[in-house]
Amino acid sequence: MKKFIIAAAIAAFAAGSAFAENIKVGVTPGEHAQIMEKVAEVAKTKGLNIEVVEFSDYVVPNQALADGDIQANSFQHQPYLDNQIADRKFDLVSIGTTITTPMGVYSKKVKSLDELKEGATVAIPNDPTNGGRALLVLASKGLIKFKENAGIKVTVADIVENPKKIDFAEIDAAQLPRSLEDVDAAVINTNYAMEAGLNPKADAIAIESEKSPYANVIVVRAADKDAPWAKTLVESYHDESIRKFINEQFKGAVIASW
Repeated sequence: MKKFIIAAAIAAFAAGSAFAENIKVGVTPGEHAQIMEKVAEVAKTKGLNIEVVEFSDYVVPNQALADGDIQANSFQHQPYLDNQIADRKFDLVSIGTTITTPMGVYSKKVKSLDELKEGATVAIPNDPTNGGRALLVLASKGLIKFKENAGIKVTVADIVENPKKIDFAEIDAAQLPRSLEDVDAAVINTNYAMEAGLNPKADAIAIESEKSPYANVIVVRAADKDAPWAKTLVESYHDESIRKFINEQFKGAVIASW
């Protein structure tokens, strides 16, 4: 009887401490990191301890997740994840939406896209998904046109009309803010823009529509998608206090997408 009680106590302790282990969540600097720090506060009240790990680019967080160095990440939209899975065969899945960060066009040389001169250089991200997204932003503003049925995975090669003969410079996404001194304009992801002190609402000369298909997601390994901690992570992120924080902190530059 005594052995049974001890065994039951050990089992109860193990079950109760399932959330006691820290999980590591990978993010990129800026809004993803700031929001996840707040999510960690909410998660702690639910028994889940989150260590926020920052990565400086878009490639490493998925590899780190696939390798088991972190348990989840929150930095990318679904099209980017789909592209990474197709290219690198990662066994990763999204388990919840987070935020939408409208991409903006920035310039230190012109105040509108109309002011771009013939042969101007516009920098875009060099990864296929965000590069395509940047081109779609420019197309939505009438700067370029694509061939029919190009979809969202567009490239410079899909452009069929380029009246201003824009030259596209493909640059690492994190380096785009620094490129503003050297190019006529750059299409920059919100997290890198804000990290460089740029406000999408105030500083962008053009901005992506809020109806963009590029909502960001929380991603885990497929084997963990039904884990209790994964459910708690999503619930914590979707807490009303997080929505309030996003609205107050970013004032419309970042939008809750759940």
